[in-house]
Amino acid sequence: MNKLLRFGVSMEEKLMDEFDSLIERKGYSSRSEAIRDLVRGAIISEIKDNPNKNILATVNILYRHNEHHLSDTLADLQHQNHKSIISTTHIHLDRDNCLEVIILKGKSSKIKEVAEKMLSLKGVLNGGVIFSAK
Repeated sequence: MNKLLRFGVSMEEKLMDEFDSLIERKGYSSRSEAIRDLVRGAIISEIKDNPNKNILATVNILYRHNEHHLSDTLADLQHQNHKSIISTTHIHLDRDNCLEVIILKGKSSKIKEVAEKMLSLKGVLNGGVIFSAK
């Protein structure tokens, strides 16, 4: 583990009260851990917005399996972008609905492009992207 450094933060009482409420609702063990999480999130956001930075992402796609050619189109997109895709999990939720979880790795611009193509396909009910960085 890296060496821990301490620093002070000043803020208005009302803002601190709201922050403490947030910490409690989210279940953080301390203000420090909540602040570390906020900083990590800001760093990932910067990486995600830089098209040349390497990033990891998870794309979740919920769709109806009987939507005309959607499964084939998703598979084709994944094959076309096989260098970016680490893993795919396909789950049959019920008779009509499927969930795919696709893990991607590579340049931010490429990962966003692939994710947006998948999520915008006709028949996708909903989905999202979670970005991560090491």
